[in-house]
Amino acid sequence: MLTKDELPDCPVATTVQLIGNKWKLLIIRNLVYNGKQRFTDFLKTLPAISKKVLTDNLRALEEDGLVERKVFAEVPPRVEYSLTPLGMSLKPILDAMSDWGTEYSARLGS
Repeated sequence: MLTKDELPDCPVATTVQLIGNKWKLLIIRNLVYNGKQRFTDFLKTLPAISKKVLTDNLRALEEDGLVERKVFAEVPPRVEYSLTPLGMSLKPILDAMSDWGTEYSARLGS
């Protein structure tokens, strides 16, 4: 997790630093709207992402306190990813982005 001294002075820049690449946003979108996900669930819904990029982004989100990884002691092992309460606090941002994207698409169609 980043320390306060490592964060940019601008709150928008802080948000962009934490969720600013397309894969992180889409991973968070999946977790906000679909709930818990397994690694293979992400691969199915994000077909252009490589396993390495998915792993790197999940680890970064976990390190930043936005995503939680739960390992079940089963054979074969099962791992589920979910949002932490801090991660879930991003839902209004995703809702606003969804609303804006819908409105933008509608304007292009008129």
